[in-house]
Amino acid sequence: MTEAKVGMRIPRRFTRAGDDPFESTDWERRDSRITNPDGSIVFEMLGAEVPSSWSQVAIDIIVSKYFRKAGVPQFDEDGNQLLDSNRQPVLGPERSARQTISRLAETWRTWGEDNGYFASADDAQAFEDELVYMLVHQIASPNSPQWFNTGLNQAYGLTGPAQGFWFVDPNTEEAVLSDDAYSRPSPHACFIMSVKDDLVNEGGIMDLWMREARLFKFGSGTGTNFSSIRGMGEPLSGGGKSSGLMSFLKIGDRSAGAIRSGGTTRRAAKMVILDLDHPDIEEFISWKMEEENKVRALIASGYSSDFNGEAYQTVSGQNSNNSVRVTNEFLQAVINDEYWALTARTNGEVMKKVKARDLWHQIAEAAWACADPGVQFDTTINEWHTSPAEGRIRASNPCAEYQFLDNTACNLASLNLVKFYDDEEQAFDIDAYLHAVRLWTIVLEISVTMAQFPSREIAEGSYNYRTLGLGYANLGSLLMRTGIPYDSDAGRAIAGTLTAILTGHSYATSAEMASVLGAFPKFGINRDSMLRVIRNHRRAAFNANLADYEGVSHQVMGIAPDLAPADLLQTVQAVWDNALHLGEEHGYRNAQTTVLAPTGTIGLQMDCDTTGVEPDFALVKFKKLAGGGYFKIANQSIAPALHHLGYNPEQIEEIVDYVVGTMTLLGAPGVNRATLTSRGFLPDDLRKIEEVLPGVFEL
Repeated sequence: MTEAKVGMRIPRRFTRAGDDPFESTDWERRDSRITNPDGSIVFEMLGAEVPSSWSQVAIDIIVSKYFRKAGVPQFDEDGNQLLDSNRQPVLGPERSARQTISRLAETWRTWGEDNGYFASADDAQAFEDELVYMLVHQIASPNSPQWFNTGLNQAYGLTGPAQGFWFVDPNTEEAVLSDDAYSRPSPHACFIMSVKDDLVNEGGIMDLWMREARLFKFGSGTGTNFSSIRGMGEPLSGGGKSSGLMSFLKIGDRSAGAIRSGGTTRRAAKMVILDLDHPDIEEFISWKMEEENKVRALIASGYSSDFNGEAYQTVSGQNSNNSVRVTNEFLQAVINDEYWALTARTNGEVMKKVKARDLWHQIAEAAWACADPGVQFDTTINEWHTSPAEGRIRASNPCAEYQFLDNTACNLASLNLVKFYDDEEQAFDIDAYLHAVRLWTIVLEISVTMAQFPSREIAEGSYNYRTLGLGYANLGSLLMRTGIPYDSDAGRAIAGTLTAILTGHSYATSAEMASVLGAFPKFGINRDSMLRVIRNHRRAAFNANLADYEGVSHQVMGIAPDLAPADLLQTVQAVWDNALHLGEEHGYRNAQTTVLAPTGTIGLQMDCDTTGVEPDFALVKFKKLAGGGYFKIANQSIAPALHHLGYNPEQIEEIVDYVVGTMTLLGAPGVNRATLTSRGFLPDDLRKIEEVLPGVFEL
């Protein structure tokens, strides 16, 4: 193991030494109650302590999803610990967001301090305080498994029987079985697991369901490429014929459907992937579409259309996202209208030939009918692979943002972009953004150090590559607040700069950590490939020509210098210069550092109007929860967007009230062409308003 050098300095931006970051906002007791449309209560906690600035939606998320529900010491209103008649501590749920946030931040700080990440105790304290501030003020949030699992042992002493998890001892670099369930948390959300063409042995089909169950129990999701499994009719060693891949996928689907993520009401997250040359590919493509045809028949005969109802529970294929891997060779066959070979897994012989265009049409028709399968562009993905020395990227996690080697894992966190934007000054705080990117990259790296994993192979893969997944949320809301249409060249330029800053500065931070702790163990054999990818990223920051890129066969969309804001463009180019320079000097601590996740649940917990990179799809939304109940969510960006467009506070309040009541801006008072024209708005102004707020004017 590399000998530790002087640790990292942690400057303060949001806090001051000696101040309690929890006291940077007001707190209050609020009830959390989630009900079904008929009024029946799904979940209820009275008097939970939460920041007063949080919306009821954010409160309901952290209380119902992330508060630990058992094993936590209880206290009275004066802070005295409650004891039972035998003088033993009374245990129950977490009842304050202070408890939940503290157990996360204290655990990250402790593991970082114990493993040489910080230059001093003051730096470690600054690290913890800054994270607490960002969590309290909804500036950032880690993925759900962190909220579920991190700190349960450190804060509350929870242990529990061993669950078959593994970690790599950094002193011996050997994989070790965990002694219990919680001494090391399970903070990773995204896993990619392999499967062998074997029924019952380790690494085979039935073993995969067990490995998946471990992940689902602790709130994580997983994806697997099943292309190694032989197709229907291929010979078995005993002389029979294989029942085919689909028969086993249906078993895995049932297994996933029986397990709730993190032991709560979230559904298990699962991705099933198949290469386009698999002999069962056509059945796989139509699987979910055909199952949903059965659902429609059941609904027509009187069964409920509710996704949690009996009709959907009766059919298969409802507990996974399905994707196909698309190569450039296949796309060329589509263009040329050629035949495409489906090959046996056992001996590679051609079992069937189909028209490539027909297969492509089947994919499109199924995706139109039921949104599956998705497509993963295999060639492009592997051209940006930082670590190809030990194999190609074959699969992804359930939401497909994490693409890497089999038997690896990624833990996520997302920054709330709107929190870095000043609506009054109409300015984005770049320095605060860079500060947050650096600190949360360190959080995710520490989380690799402290984690346990569901198999020896994943523990070893995660130790060897240390992949991270820092991202952002609320891009659509940020653009709305700035008056920039989402579907515009200017919007794409801003998205490109913010994403490039995130990735470039995260890689620079990774290189900084490598200077203290050493590069990831497999960096040496992948050095040339990784630096090639980093150079290509840097070229995109400078909007280079395609001919300047190394090993890339597709058009790369660089950042348009004439559209990107000058301060963001300057920062982009500086961080990528720095990322390349530091990487060449020290290597990188992590083989990957960023992803753009959907941020569904944590997006609501941060009071984001839009999740991930998506635009807003409605001004008022209803979110149906997997465990029952609904949230009604009004877009908080309406008022800042109207302010940006010149409306006064009284008009804004009247319009927002109208939107909440009617769920549309159509017909809102003062929002019509005549009124705006009389206030000096020109035709181009009206066109821009319609782009930012679609449907704003009466038809």
